[in-house]
Amino acid sequence: MVDPDAAAGTSRAGDGGRAGRLPNKLAAAVAEEAAKHPDKVVEVFATDEHRLGLKPIVRRVWAPRGERPRAPGHHRFAWLHVTAFAQPSSGEVFWCIANGVSKPFFEKLLALFAHEAGAGRERVIVLVLDNAGWHTEAGLTVPEGLRLVHLPPDSPELQPAECLWPALDEPLANKHFATIQDLDRALAERCSTFAASPELYKGRVDFHGWPKPIKPV
Repeated sequence: MVDPDAAAGTSRAGDGGRAGRLPNKLAAAVAEEAAKHPDKVVEVFATDEHRLGLKPIVRRVWAPRGERPRAPGHHRFAWLHVTAFAQPSSGEVFWCIANGVSKPFFEKLLALFAHEAGAGRERVIVLVLDNAGWHTEAGLTVPEGLRLVHLPPDSPELQPAECLWPALDEPLANKHFATIQDLDRALAERCSTFAASPELYKGRVDFHGWPKPIKPV
């Protein structure tokens, strides 16, 4: 859980450069980590956050000609943040639901992800992320076994994890949630469904040209 009033920071440029350079940058990072850790698998993950709240998600639906479908809604401004750490080529995803974002929270989340994914013990993970303020602040603590690579500014189309969100939202669209706890339960159920059935989203995140894992020889 995070202090709802914690400042999220502002986006600023990372070390991405031009969008066309990202594949080369990732390949170089993977090669460097493989050279440093010849006894471990080196994999590239992507992470992104998605904000959902009590403001309804409205989507178009099919209806008989001449009829206008209705969906109940009550706009309120209370939010949850879903974070996904995705390995696009395998479909492996780690999920987290929180009530906010901040640098201290992100540091703890990185530590938890590294522990759960076996980073440093079983494998080395190159983690691709955007330039949100809490991702780029000076002094950010990065666990052993993780290496951060920032996307070029304003380039969400290069982030595979972004493609998870339309599928995650699908059962929540055109629905009314009375409380943030109700939304939390629905999100947890959806994340559990995804964890058990990666085929529901794998095709969305498996970007062409995404670096494949490098295994020890």
